Amino acid sequence: MSNEDKSSNKVELENADRRKFFGKTALLGAGAVAAPMTAAMFASMAKANASEAGNSAFVHPGDLDEYYGFWSGGHSGEVRILGIPSMRELMRIPVFNTDSATGWGLTDESKRIKGDSAHLLAGDSHHPHMSMTDGRYNGKYVFINDKANSRVARIRCDIMKCDKMITIPNVQAIHGLRVQKVPHTKYVICNGEFEIPMNNDGKSSMRDVDTYRSLFNVIDAETMEIAFQVMVDGNLDNTDADYDGKYFASTCYNSEMGMNLGEMITAERDHVVVFSLARCEAAVKAGKFKTYNGNNVPVLDGRKGSELTRYIPVPKSPHGMNTSPNGKYFVANGKLSPTVSVISIKKLDALFANKIKPRDAIIAEPELGLGPLHTAFDNKGNAYTTLFLDSQIAKWNVEDAIAAHNGKKVNYIRQKLDVHYQPGHNHTSAGETRDADGKWLISLCKFSKDRFLPVGPLRPENDQLIDISGDEMKLVHDGPTYAEPHDCMIVHRSKMKPLKLWPRNDPFFAETIAQAKKDGVDVYTQSKVIRDGKKVRVYMTSVAPNFGLTDFTVKLGDEVTVIVTNLDQVEDVTHGFCLTNHGVQMEIGPQATASITFTADKPGVQWYYCNWFCHALHMEMRGRMFVEA
Repeated sequence: MSNEDKSSNKVELENADRRKFFGKTALLGAGAVAAPMTAAMFASMAKANASEAGNSAFVHPGDLDEYYGFWSGGHSGEVRILGIPSMRELMRIPVFNTDSATGWGLTDESKRIKGDSAHLLAGDSHHPHMSMTDGRYNGKYVFINDKANSRVARIRCDIMKCDKMITIPNVQAIHGLRVQKVPHTKYVICNGEFEIPMNNDGKSSMRDVDTYRSLFNVIDAETMEIAFQVMVDGNLDNTDADYDGKYFASTCYNSEMGMNLGEMITAERDHVVVFSLARCEAAVKAGKFKTYNGNNVPVLDGRKGSELTRYIPVPKSPHGMNTSPNGKYFVANGKLSPTVSVISIKKLDALFANKIKPRDAIIAEPELGLGPLHTAFDNKGNAYTTLFLDSQIAKWNVEDAIAAHNGKKVNYIRQKLDVHYQPGHNHTSAGETRDADGKWLISLCKFSKDRFLPVGPLRPENDQLIDISGDEMKLVHDGPTYAEPHDCMIVHRSKMKPLKLWPRNDPFFAETIAQAKKDGVDVYTQSKVIRDGKKVRVYMTSVAPNFGLTDFTVKLGDEVTVIVTNLDQVEDVTHGFCLTNHGVQMEIGPQATASITFTADKPGVQWYYCNWFCHALHMEMRGRMFVEA
């Protein structure tokens, strides 16, 4: 028997028993989830796999993880940092949500960053992606989208705080998001998923679907302002960039422009839209754009027939869009087709020159299983695709898939691994960069029934860690997680340079410092009360275990702004300011300045205290606000 036949038989044998449990069909739209094997069986398998794994998933107490993982927080609206391979949650970064621990959404600084969306208390974060230089993570920014409220935010990786946020005009539901990879991240790209009238003013016909459009959005990564938008046919889902700085590509699952489920899945083929960056920039420079809805954002016409775009037909309802680390391929994942479509990036020049037909750019369409959603890559030419309906990861070789497409008899599937259950995104260590190292794979599973202690009808999701360093994938860790992280990214710790103390006069709180200078206050040396009519600004320093002011006086109904500067110079000595019965609290890191504004609406004595433990006498770190009736 040939090695190819042995490999094929091994895959079939591994999955034979499993097919008895899951079957080969699933009910579309019926919410059906296949019956699992017992938790004890899978727990035993995971334990055995962990002991045999080529990489150790255990990080000893006091040791550090090798990788940072940035997880979207889903409908919590935040971004989370995990250590890999320990899978320990290290930090939560509030972004689109309100967070009482840090005061995000409550402090003056966070409200300024949120800008015109400061009144929104919720978000739905999906795709965190780090800025790059020459196709490698540079540790500068992480970008994240809010599907619920059509926003994109930027996180500074030196302080792990959101420092800019923008609401994208002319669109609804910002979904797929990626960054320009080379020569550096000049642009962040993202998709408006839901179709709306271009003049969405309620005056034109809202029911005329012919006026509906989706837009591809290109954001300046430094200014966080819209550079331009591109109008397309159909809608837009996920997106990615090449490694040449020339092309962006996005999937479309609703080429039909349907307004309900039945209408959206009638076509046997949808498409991938490829955008030429150079042509788009030239069109903006030449003024070949329109503006809509009273804003000045350039909107280019990239519909079929445009020189700015090309439309490549692919099988039904594609979802994920992923670029191989060698820069050769875009991979579009089929969702309602058992296939993924491998697009040759090298052939895109010929496609834009009209020398080949759109389907000629597709050089393989391997059949992998039911419900392929997303593909990740290692450094050995292998791809890993999530199969949502099969609850599996399919490992396949890209070059072998191309050879099979060209008629050679070769088995491109290396292995299928059960995951638990219904995986969406998956990511390999540094797999979205030139530095893909083939060590770890994360499977983000949408369901976790029977995997953990029951906690009521609402269950956690399940993030699973898989060792891919050897010839076979090995599941080594289950990790319950809350509020459906949609996506994650993995960066080696050598790329990261987070600060231990805040720099004085950091841009994050520059406006607060500027106001202090107008008031004649040095926030690093003075504690002082400034009265400005019905507005009162209270400046105070803090050094564990004391506030610079043990009391201050205001009048009932005053608008009070408390500005605290933490003078401690020891890392990890964070202070808080919490005013009882007012919903006022915030975090102030060492050498940081933070402010919060509220109305003094309760007369009498109102205590404030430090609510981040800082000292043996932490409980005594408090003071009084006297509110005169």
